[in-house]
Amino acid sequence: MTLRKGEKTPISIQEHMAIDVCPGPIKPIKQISDYFPRFPRGLPAAVGRSGGLRPAAGPAEPPRRPAGDGDGGDDDDVDRLFGAYGATPAPPPGRCPAAPEEAADPEGYESDDCTALGTLDFSLLYDRENNALHCTISKAKGLKPMDHNGLADPYVKLHLLPGASKANKLRTKTLRNTLNPAWNETLTYYGITDEDMVRKTLRISVCDEDKFRHNEFIGETRIPLKKLKPNQTKSFSICLEKQLPMDKTEDKSLEERGRILISLKYSSQKQGLLVGIVRCAHLAAMDANGYSDPYVKTYLKPDEDKKSKHKTAVKKKTLNPEFNEEFCYEIKHGDLAKKTLEVTVWDYDIGKSNDFIGGVVLGINAKGERLKHWFDCLKNKDKKIERWHTLTNELPGAVLSD
Repeated sequence: MTLRKGEKTPISIQEHMAIDVCPGPIKPIKQISDYFPRFPRGLPAAVGRSGGLRPAAGPAEPPRRPAGDGDGGDDDDVDRLFGAYGATPAPPPGRCPAAPEEAADPEGYESDDCTALGTLDFSLLYDRENNALHCTISKAKGLKPMDHNGLADPYVKLHLLPGASKANKLRTKTLRNTLNPAWNETLTYYGITDEDMVRKTLRISVCDEDKFRHNEFIGETRIPLKKLKPNQTKSFSICLEKQLPMDKTEDKSLEERGRILISLKYSSQKQGLLVGIVRCAHLAAMDANGYSDPYVKTYLKPDEDKKSKHKTAVKKKTLNPEFNEEFCYEIKHGDLAKKTLEVTVWDYDIGKSNDFIGGVVLGINAKGERLKHWFDCLKNKDKKIERWHTLTNELPGAVLSD
């Protein structure tokens, strides 16, 4: 095709559209993070959109050397940029590195879990004379929000480990719509022995109460009781932790069902063993109403004539009954070493079989506090000796039928 001088080459409509649609190579689209980068907390200087540094307020810096002098200005800019992201740049020659304003205190450091779950203030007192552990729950701060309104309905519950069960659970009242509850409530475990103080751990859990679904766990802490000194109050302010796994090696057959206070005395005048059933504490609830109707039975075994059975009165609707009853077994003092005292606690039911709550065996073949109680009774004639004992859900070799 011949073109006159000054005429442009004609372009077809297809070529024209192709030029408009495909003007050149496709470039990557910038992401929003290129314009608004995220920086770690505590930056010494702010970084602008272009990536340059805006110097923080402070004494003026000396002018930088041009790129051609020494190490090069580009490298300095890179070092300064990485310094803004948390790296520590090397101090310039002739200038001493500035001392940090505040040194980090490892004891005062708060972890992410502590910040997220909150802290709990409480105190513990072991009253050795009365065999009681007093747990005063004071307050919590900064609890994790659990409800839609950004608040929680917190309460505190206590368990003794190992052997945790409903029988040894205590709890505070529930405080509504707060993340900083102040309970100022004292919960007491009765029947705590020196043996318990050596091997037991107190688990303190903070939970959120819900009316229409299961209560939710917020956080917990665990205190070995061996950290406490008798008759001395110890205060704690502890960060709550996530739920810790339970010890699966714990023998479930020895689940605790409560405590019982028993007195033993060999009477030279009556020529017999006096067994006193004083009281029980923290019994397992066996009825639907959350209580039991407990009574106690005692046997002195071996019992060939089946005449050693004694039974207390039934106490209605209670988990902490007081009996204050005493039974006498006529037996020579020398024969007691061959005998075993079996004490069982039952829940009375009308129209069906009574439920076994728990029991304990005292005798020469027992262990720990049970053996010591029996030995002290044999050793000290005409002296009444009272001891608390833990009730378990099984008795070795015992036939558990009422």
